[in-house]
Amino acid sequence: MSYFLGIDIGATKSHALVADDKGQAIGFAEAGPGNHEVVGWDGYRAVLQALTSAALANAHVNLAQIRGAGFGVAGYDWPTQRRATLEGIHNLGLTCPVEAVNDAVLGLFAATQEGWGIGIISGTGENCWGADRQRNYGHMTGNSSIMGEYGGAGTIVYRAVRDVAKEWGRRGPKTQLTVAFIERTGAADLDDLLEGLVVGRYHLSAADAPLVFDVATAGDRVAIAAIRWAGEELADMVNGVSRQLKFTDQVFEVVLIGSTFNGGDLLLKPMKAAVRVVNPKARFVRLAAPPVVGGVLLGMEQARMDGYAVRQQLIQSTRNLLKTE
Repeated sequence: MSYFLGIDIGATKSHALVADDKGQAIGFAEAGPGNHEVVGWDGYRAVLQALTSAALANAHVNLAQIRGAGFGVAGYDWPTQRRATLEGIHNLGLTCPVEAVNDAVLGLFAATQEGWGIGIISGTGENCWGADRQRNYGHMTGNSSIMGEYGGAGTIVYRAVRDVAKEWGRRGPKTQLTVAFIERTGAADLDDLLEGLVVGRYHLSAADAPLVFDVATAGDRVAIAAIRWAGEELADMVNGVSRQLKFTDQVFEVVLIGSTFNGGDLLLKPMKAAVRVVNPKARFVRLAAPPVVGGVLLGMEQARMDGYAVRQQLIQSTRNLLKTE
């Protein structure tokens, strides 16, 4: 029996999964953030060690039994970060082949039928990565608004606050977002709301994005436009990655990753329409498996095993394992 390790290092939480060559998940572990941009490189290495030890102990497997390992690492965006990323992995003492990718790629591997396509993330933030059949990668910077990348919950709220400020300054139409944000913060009125946001008395964050969706669902045109804008910005990232990978005339899967997609057609319709202008053969699939499954599949690939032959079993057994944790 051969065993494989997958690790998903995130900015808020991190997961590890051990599975056998039949696609049976047998060990799982969870830890806090491991993104070096959040906890530093020492914190990254500490989380790797804790996750690996806990998952192997849970699976009753030792390091020497791992045949291949795949790592998805938040904050690993550029070639200059590869050395430090791999050093942390090599310190684990694994003797098997390993590979590390950006954590966004794990969702792509987990959700696609053959392990290639484009993954678009819209959660607290936003990002987009793609891979072709030969494991050439295309991607965005992952640096949000500073690089003109929008569409996550945080930038939806950013856009909505901007629209409220435009109402106040008589640069834009009235919107029920104003009422909603006043009620959410407890501000006395619009003047108090904006002053409070500027000086730090009040705070609105990505967690308030569902409120923007609620206002849009009730028919507010400004809120609807804000969500449509987010969808079109997400599409812009998908289109950019598809051009990088020369996918525009191919049939490929676009994986929707992140909680913001729970907002439904208000976001999805404009996004899909804009993607199909450039990629008429694109097919959309929602990530329904824990992303760490993609780490195990990547580990199987390093051992030259076709993990996609057992992908469905791996997904189902991981779900069953997590129910018992």
